Amino acid sequence: MRAGFPDFRLGNVLATSFTGTLSERHGNAVERLPTPHRLIDWLAVNGLAVGSCTTAQLELARELRESIHAAATAAAIQDALPPSAVQVINDCSAQGRAAAILTPEGERQWRLGSASCVEDALSVIAADAISIIAGERDGKLALCASPTCRAAFFDTSQSRTRKWCDMNTCGNRQKKARFHANQRKDPGSAE
Repeated sequence: MRAGFPDFRLGNVLATSFTGTLSERHGNAVERLPTPHRLIDWLAVNGLAVGSCTTAQLELARELRESIHAAATAAAIQDALPPSAVQVINDCSAQGRAAAILTPEGERQWRLGSASCVEDALSVIAADAISIIAGERDGKLALCASPTCRAAFFDTSQSRTRKWCDMNTCGNRQKKARFHANQRKDPGSAE
């Protein structure tokens, strides 16, 4: 990873992990893909290695990210999907040359075209977004309960009642805030 940039927030679902490359959307936003090289890094960490990335491809990736976020948010609150977001997701899905392959361990991996490019990787991310937004996978789209985050995430917990996109960041931050608020109300309770 390149020094000087915020860490990636990785999850188990490719599409929602990709939307997490912009966090704290309703607070002090943190852009985790500020340069084409950071997009290359994120794709490599997620098994979608590409050789290079232009500024135009980075902008396309950000457009896809925001489209997935908009569509996933609408799906999570059971609202109509924004037509412009659906168009971007569909266009990105259709333009790539990626194939799913089965590993000897019985896992799915993606093989990009021989001259792998960012568009191939984005097609995989778009296809993943389509599968979760369309309800083809076991889980539920939800929005992070943090008022500054509101990230879309895919809840695969047994009860489907998860509140936070990531317990180590948003969940802990909210629990700490609640703890400190309770301490201010009753200073003697910590003894």
